[in-house]
Amino acid sequence: MEWFLVFAGLFGFHFATANTTYDYYRLPTALRPRKYNLHILTRLENPEDLQFSGFVKISIQPLENTKNITLHSKYLTIDESQTTLKKISDNPKDNCVTSTSVNEEHEFYILHVCEELLVGVIYELTLAFSGKLNNKLSGYYRSSYKDSAIGETRWLSVTQFEPSHARMAFPCFDEPHFKSIFVISLGHHKKYTALSNMPLNRTTPNDSDPDFVWSEFNDSLPMPTYLVAYSINDFSHKPSTLPNGTLFRTWARADIIEQCDFAAEFGPKILRYFEDFFGLPYPLPKLDQLALPDFSANGMENWGLVTYREFSLLYANNRTSLEDKGSVANIISHEMAHQWFGNLVTMNWWSDLWLNEGFANYVAMLGVGNVHPEWKAMDREFVQDQMITFRLDALESSHPISQPIKSVSDIAASFDGISYEKGAAVVRMMHLFMGEEAFRSGLKSYLEVYAYKNAEQDDLWQSLSKAAHQFDSLPEKYDIKTIMDSWTLQTGFPVINIFRDYSSNTAIISQERFLLNTEAPDSSRKGCWWVPLSYTSQSEKNFNNLKPKAWLECDQDGNSQAIAIQRMPKSDQWVIFNKQMSAICKINYDVQNWKLIIETLTSGNFEIIHQINRAQLIDDILQFAGTGEQDYGLALKLTSYLEKERSYLPWLMALKNLEILGGILQKTDTFGLFKRLMVNLITPIYKYVNGFDDNFNSMKSQDEVLLKTLILIWACQYEVLDCVARAKDYFRRWKSEINPDENNPIPTNLRGIVHCIAIKNGTSEDWEFLWTRYQNSNVAGERRSILSSLGCSLDNNDLKRYLDLIFDPKELIRKQDSAWSFTALASGKVGFPLAKKYFIDNVDTIYKFYYPATKIFTQLFYPFALNLANRTELDEFEEFVELSEESFNGVEDTVQQTLEQIVINVQWMETIYPKFSQSLQDHLSTKS
Repeated sequence: MEWFLVFAGLFGFHFATANTTYDYYRLPTALRPRKYNLHILTRLENPEDLQFSGFVKISIQPLENTKNITLHSKYLTIDESQTTLKKISDNPKDNCVTSTSVNEEHEFYILHVCEELLVGVIYELTLAFSGKLNNKLSGYYRSSYKDSAIGETRWLSVTQFEPSHARMAFPCFDEPHFKSIFVISLGHHKKYTALSNMPLNRTTPNDSDPDFVWSEFNDSLPMPTYLVAYSINDFSHKPSTLPNGTLFRTWARADIIEQCDFAAEFGPKILRYFEDFFGLPYPLPKLDQLALPDFSANGMENWGLVTYREFSLLYANNRTSLEDKGSVANIISHEMAHQWFGNLVTMNWWSDLWLNEGFANYVAMLGVGNVHPEWKAMDREFVQDQMITFRLDALESSHPISQPIKSVSDIAASFDGISYEKGAAVVRMMHLFMGEEAFRSGLKSYLEVYAYKNAEQDDLWQSLSKAAHQFDSLPEKYDIKTIMDSWTLQTGFPVINIFRDYSSNTAIISQERFLLNTEAPDSSRKGCWWVPLSYTSQSEKNFNNLKPKAWLECDQDGNSQAIAIQRMPKSDQWVIFNKQMSAICKINYDVQNWKLIIETLTSGNFEIIHQINRAQLIDDILQFAGTGEQDYGLALKLTSYLEKERSYLPWLMALKNLEILGGILQKTDTFGLFKRLMVNLITPIYKYVNGFDDNFNSMKSQDEVLLKTLILIWACQYEVLDCVARAKDYFRRWKSEINPDENNPIPTNLRGIVHCIAIKNGTSEDWEFLWTRYQNSNVAGERRSILSSLGCSLDNNDLKRYLDLIFDPKELIRKQDSAWSFTALASGKVGFPLAKKYFIDNVDTIYKFYYPATKIFTQLFYPFALNLANRTELDEFEEFVELSEESFNGVEDTVQQTLEQIVINVQWMETIYPKFSQSLQDHLSTKS
């Protein structure tokens, strides 16, 4: 068998292999595991043969009589001569196994037993197994780093079991509803440290090898297999102090342990915040944070042993940017939130993954905002999440938040922007219309009722509805399930159309699904969402009261119902709906209302409109212009106010939209005009932030720092004033340093910008200099920034070399960073054709390079969606997809979304581009 090996034992005995007729993708429900006693011996001494072996004793409770045991196993060798099955309740008695079978598609290992397993009896199954520590960042895998003190490679092992990879480490019931107690013992060389979910109970000698010991851990609380974690390593740690006595430690390799200071301080604070927010104490006696050289995700919430990429946990003062520090805080907060939402209460099945990820994403923002209110990060993080939602969920190929999961590949594919970012936006909307007291009361009740159990979204709706009515935050005729099912069970989000009757001061409010595909059939635009409507007028100017004034409702058949709102403002005043983007929708006004808004924005009095709403106005009108629902002349006039805008969020939203336009336009005759537009917009703000002057110490907020760095990226891209010259000068000064690895005159927050511009305008010698700095750096954020900048080169030879390095099996660029490098390279005008050809020519090899970590592989598709925009390119990409079907197993959704985005680009070029080109010419003529 391809991935599952069964061999004869020492005595030449083996079970007969039987064919299985069970072919459902879920495990049978006849049995429930109660407890795992897991013993694993890990050998890291021989780099050529890194392996593990062990046995697991599983206590099993039948819920119905059965003659087989079906569980999961993948890539494991099971020594069937050591398999035992016995009754352990009442009168202990041996049972036996007559035969085994496997279902490769569903990764089942099935044991057919001699005597029927009976309800009311507890059995113990013992399985001995072994396997290789893989390099796939999944299951039980190997990682390494170079000890900077002596230059030697050090090896470690660690697990990554979410969503369905525990079966690669030991045979188990690998589904989230099978919560069990785990008793873990790890055998290892005595020079290493063993970590797992629970505190160490004791260390005992290994009788067969005096250099090895067994680290035995306390019994866990009931948890699913995907939260089990363990690692063998030689790391150091930073201890933290918590008032309740919880042991809190932050681990990393010894030569970077000082970079743990921020995480060791911030982690306990955020944990205490969530204890207060949820009204429930953290239930475990300890929590370890572990920074790993090789890790596929940003972080993983394993109960009591949270694992991270080094980039996602470590912060080096004066070498890591403020933006990266904020990212570290948000990731830590996300993983701490999971200790309740996901760990204490776990979704019943992966179709409700958003209950884990959407909630963790949202309350993570609350946590960072509470611990560091001076950062004012809440609005930033939310708007960025909403941007992702709007881009992804405006595609026909998107999917509901809660979706059917029918295979292992479906599980992995569900970890996307819909589960995370849209999930968070849905929770925020609910929080705002319910109010603080009702929302938190409902969450606490839900967590208390389902603690150590599994739940579905209807269970959450029930708890929240009860609280909403208890606190009178929702009319009695409404219930949370009716409202929220409209957001979680159907794909997409609405555009709310506002048509004012200026003679009667009324407005008709209606909804339909927003789609970027202008040729989508009318049936695709149908849908109805329960939408809380908040709005304010030019005279009222109240953007802070976010309670809904009205609701858009759906009838019993799920059809939308337009409503009329009375007492609209006078005809010379605007109305703005969806205050602070409190609902997940776009707002399209009649032309007169748009003109009234534009008049305020361009008059210099724009700050009477909240900055989040200024950001939404920009995003909405550019999106509507892009689909032909509004005129580009109107959109360009609105964006012209940006010359006076000094807030981060409107600029972020504007530049994200203009980036998409620029990607499509760069091969057209209009690109020169577009460049003029960008220079006109950016020059005033470039002067305002004082260009490349190092004035960060005088800045009072993170927004100021982020605004400056954002503007400089775009100013240099469009060669505004002295931007390129100043960047090149900084780089020259750095190159002239005697010890450039220790002494860098470039301000920390500007290094990524300087690196990219210098490489783009430099030589192969400059590229080699920066590549050497990458190899010598031990700061993860710095290394990541350099990888991005190396792709900025315009030299074919340097870029070809870089492509080979990105996918080199020797992994000078770590696997988890390779997609970041590829997308950076493919984002350039010269780099994209090279990256496209390389990807198409080597797609099978690249897919195998990542598998089973296919979520990293999906990141490679983004540049195609951004850059392909004509019919020939679309046809070629469609043919490539058809011929490469086997290389897209598990990433079909991403492929379809990429194809749809290319179709949208082609539609825009064929139908909207001529209008845009004329509008741009007209707009620029009025500015000259």
